[in-house]
Amino acid sequence: MTQQVPSTEPQLTAVRNFRDVGGLPTVDGRRVRHGVLFRSGHLAHATEEDSAFLASLGLHTIFDFRNAADQKLEGPDVELEGVRNVNLPLSDPADGAEFWRMVRDGDLDQLRELLSDGRAANRMIASYRMIIKERTGEHSRVLRSIAEDSVPVLMHCAAGKDRAGLSIAVTLLALGVEREAIVEDYLKSNARHRRYKVRRSSNAASAYSPEVMELLSPLFDARAEYLATAFDTIEETWGGVEPYLEQGLGVTPEIRERLRERLLD
Repeated sequence: MTQQVPSTEPQLTAVRNFRDVGGLPTVDGRRVRHGVLFRSGHLAHATEEDSAFLASLGLHTIFDFRNAADQKLEGPDVELEGVRNVNLPLSDPADGAEFWRMVRDGDLDQLRELLSDGRAANRMIASYRMIIKERTGEHSRVLRSIAEDSVPVLMHCAAGKDRAGLSIAVTLLALGVEREAIVEDYLKSNARHRRYKVRRSSNAASAYSPEVMELLSPLFDARAEYLATAFDTIEETWGGVEPYLEQGLGVTPEIRERLRERLLD
């Protein structure tokens, strides 16, 4: 009989896409330790009960990868006593400001012009490629910080899917986690209870029609092809994970070993 392991994933009221990344297997037979590496959507609307749960995790550091425009829209994270909050934007607030305004405000014809015929997915692919190539300093800081002392750690962006998803993936690559397991964890963001709620300016039914939601879906999906773009960009730019970590991020084998000591069983 298969042992039934009880779920440790809480149903938080106002924090989407929270989960413990513990349990993922490495290529050398170890596993990510439970209770040390968490991911989620933003914490700006956390209820008192949500905050009490987050406080119970004993977090050392929260990395918030949102930019100023995100924070203006959603608000700052709730403050948890004794927890260090580090805002490390992985996207420029000016980059795509008009695009995201159209996502919120555009009518059907405007959205068709903006997002149809693969344009939405192509935008996501380009964003993943850019973050891997251009945000090496930020990813280096995250890994070095975890290696030094920032555990337990929670990483989040707005939806907890793209910027946080990439940062978690980079961390897992540094730990030697199996590639399939990284993708499997990433795709969990598609679960209905985890998905970011699409917000549009109008509450009219037409603003959320099936065609509108289909046009928007590539922006709010976690798709394996997006993460594959990140992996391919690492290969194309640095020639593999090892040189990416050492040359791109300045993460030496010694730093990687400290990461493994902190985050693996």
